[in-house]
Amino acid sequence: MASKTTNPFTFLQQVRAETAKVTWPSRRETLISTIMVLAFAALAALFFFAADQVMSWGIELILGIA
Repeated sequence: MASKTTNPFTFLQQVRAETAKVTWPSRRETLISTIMVLAFAALAALFFFAADQVMSWGIELILGIA
């Protein structure tokens, strides 16, 4: 596959044109998304902590280690 070369000035113009097409989220949307990510990360951490504790307890019970 042959690549078409573009001079740096044209490339930067194209990058600027594409960046202008991007729909950026508002501050409120960004804040809500950030809060949701942190909340789900905390829930996942709690879930895996609980799962780890249950599996640890089960293995101790099965192997008789205490």
